[in-house]
Amino acid sequence: MNVAQMLAHCNVTYEMAFENKHPKPNFFMRWILKAFVKKMVVSETPYKKNIQTAPAFIIADERDFDVEKRRLVQYLQKTVELGAAHFDGRESLSFGKLSKEEWNNMFFKHLDHHLKQFGA
Repeated sequence: MNVAQMLAHCNVTYEMAFENKHPKPNFFMRWILKAFVKKMVVSETPYKKNIQTAPAFIIADERDFDVEKRRLVQYLQKTVELGAAHFDGRESLSFGKLSKEEWNNMFFKHLDHHLKQFGA
């Protein structure tokens, strides 16, 4: 994964939160995600290196760095403008309703994980 692909990969989290671009997992998959993945994603514990990536987050094609950077900055600005109250009790595409702290952890951990991966 190059830097532009990483930015596109990070944008998927925000696409899932703000856009109607990704299909909602079926009942069985949501149950699996809630039972086995949710805690790792929304807790304060940092991600381990080389963890498996969900298919929707795999970016195999080439991306334009400036476009993906601009998209990410816009998503971050939107998140800040909406504020914590907007997210408290809001439903996640994969994990059901999350607290504002869980949303915060999910957004922060994913971005922090990849920025550190690229030395930023």
